[in-house]
Amino acid sequence: MNLTRFLASSFVLALGAAACTSTTDPVPSPPECSDPATPGCLVASTKQRATPSAPAADVSELVKGNTGFALSLYQQLRTEPGNLFYSPFSISEALAMTWAGARADTAKQMATALQFTLPQEQLHPAFNSLDTALMSRGKNAKATDGKGFRLNIANALWGQTSFPFAEPFLDTL
Repeated sequence: MNLTRFLASSFVLALGAAACTSTTDPVPSPPECSDPATPGCLVASTKQRATPSAPAADVSELVKGNTGFALSLYQQLRTEPGNLFYSPFSISEALAMTWAGARADTAKQMATALQFTLPQEQLHPAFNSLDTALMSRGKNAKATDGKGFRLNIANALWGQTSFPFAEPFLDTL
């Protein structure tokens, strides 16, 4: 599958963003609710969140694949006229969330295009560990104006209203 076409169609399913802000306040989340048909409803896993942990080798393998993906994506995007600003990490992470629900040929094609070499049960914890490491980089740092900064990585998957998400998928996310 053509990488540009794959990415264009996948953005309908996933949204990823990273922002550097001058606040240390956490990014607010939408309220959880019992009826997933409610607009703005947050459907989430019932599992308790754990501090992410992955072997350093898995995180390194993820970074290697993300670097390859970023360079391949740039080769596709650089032909467009004008300035370009994008976050390959955010794109990769957002599409990894959709990959968590992919199976069979779709999962294989996504892994190939995104250059994911780890199996899903290793890749998602590696992303969590990498997110935690990246977000901690600004801790106690001061900009030249003396104010602190924080890298907030906020990703969300926007599904069809009333679509029944499988619990194992929500647990992975």
